[in-house]
Amino acid sequence: MSIRGLKKKQPKTFKVRIITVDAEMEFSCEMKWKGKDLFDLVCRALGLRETWFFGLQYTIKGMCTWLKMDKKVLDQEIPKEDPISFHFLAKFYPEKVEEELLQEITQHLFFLQVKKQILDEEIYCSPEATVLLASYAVQAKYGDYDPNFHEPGFLAHDELLPKRVLRQYQLTAEMWEEKITAWYAEHRGIARDEAEMNYLKIAQDLEMYGVNYFPIAQNKNHTDLLLGVDAKGIHIYSINNRFSPNKSFEWSSIRNISCSEKELTIKPLDKKAEVFKFFSSQLKVNKLIFQLCIGNHDLFMRRRKVDSIEIQQMKAQAREEKARKKMENQRLAREKQLREEAERAKEELERRLFQLEDEARQANEALLRSQEAAELLAEKAQIAEEEAKLLAQNAAEAEQERQRLEITALKSKEEKRLMEQKMREAELIAVKLVKESDRRAKEAEHLKHDLHEAREAERKAKQKLLDITRLNYPHMAKYPQYSPGDSRDANFDKGSTKLDLKDIDLKRLSFEIERERLDYLEKSRKFEDRLKELKSEIHALKLEEKQAGLYS
Repeated sequence: MSIRGLKKKQPKTFKVRIITVDAEMEFSCEMKWKGKDLFDLVCRALGLRETWFFGLQYTIKGMCTWLKMDKKVLDQEIPKEDPISFHFLAKFYPEKVEEELLQEITQHLFFLQVKKQILDEEIYCSPEATVLLASYAVQAKYGDYDPNFHEPGFLAHDELLPKRVLRQYQLTAEMWEEKITAWYAEHRGIARDEAEMNYLKIAQDLEMYGVNYFPIAQNKNHTDLLLGVDAKGIHIYSINNRFSPNKSFEWSSIRNISCSEKELTIKPLDKKAEVFKFFSSQLKVNKLIFQLCIGNHDLFMRRRKVDSIEIQQMKAQAREEKARKKMENQRLAREKQLREEAERAKEELERRLFQLEDEARQANEALLRSQEAAELLAEKAQIAEEEAKLLAQNAAEAEQERQRLEITALKSKEEKRLMEQKMREAELIAVKLVKESDRRAKEAEHLKHDLHEAREAERKAKQKLLDITRLNYPHMAKYPQYSPGDSRDANFDKGSTKLDLKDIDLKRLSFEIERERLDYLEKSRKFEDRLKELKSEIHALKLEEKQAGLYS
């Protein structure tokens, strides 16, 4: 067979992109494939056996539609893209997740989709419940809480709460993380699949869980209502209230549902009950509602029948898998406990070792400090001994100085006494000199008086002699060379000589008085100089005595 023949026999294909909640996959599909062929390929790739809950959704002209299983993919009204994008999502929801979701992959896909619907506010959840659900989501993602590993801020990049809740309460991201972590810490020991199941068990009790809403009108007057389809039946809501239905039709009470163009009719099982008719704006919406009603009703009836062999096998495998996981989890828990105990024991030993090392280090440091202290004390003792010797030497020198000062003081006292004695003697001498001076002064006065009297007597004698001469020799002046007068002249000369001698004695006496007066002045000056020297010496002795007292 030629290569050209092989090429001709190869079927034509087209590419599709399958988008799950957390992943994307691409496949090559044959042109003749139906929707079920592509759906089965995706389920095999995911390892999914509970296929009846899921479907392939796409968006065309702003409306979400499910790929039909019994028609060719390319024959359906799908987007003209390359590759063609489909979302693999849960189309129908179980009534009781714990009983119906058997595979772990099924449970995980439901968990991711419901979590996304809560965060996107497609399902309303109270703030308290959102915090609890967020804690189970964190447990499923991170495992057991470890304060050493999960430090503050580890949830900063995770979207865990709806924006409506964040806007409703004025709390910081750290406060929300603290609230979530408080619940998260209590989920210790819960495996990932258990945490996801606990999440779904809480979510299935929410009013909007698993409900598909469609705008409808109850009559041709277009009274706005909402029709909701879920696993339990059909519900009619007011346009502003999606929590409490105005009217409900359970699947067990519905006899027939018919669809014709824009009208959809619900016939109750009770024939006497009123038939409910409603209208939608588009035929596609009616068909979509009809498909969801058929699928949910089939699952409702299927749950109430005996399980098929496939379901029984799957449940048995799920029980075995759960038992195996339980045993595995118990074994892991025991190993983890033993490992934690071993780590605690190791930490305790390390702590004890560190403590002993620290104690040994402290002991070594204490020993070194003791040695340093001993050396320091020895050095201090040596210094103290040297200081003691120095002090003893200083004491001896001080004693010698004290003795010298005592001797000096004694000498000073003696000198002072001598000086005082000298001063007293000087004072006595001064007194004597004063007295002598007074006496000499008086004598000088007497002498002066006597001298004055002598001079006065001399003057009177001279005057008398002149008078006598004039009377006795009146012509002597005219005749000076007369010889008889020579004898009288001789007598007169003799008297003059006597007067001259007396005058010489007076001059000598005056000279002696003047000399004594000068001697007295000289002695007085010397005595005053001596007094000044004595005063200086006494003052110097007083200063030395005062300094000696301060030094002592």
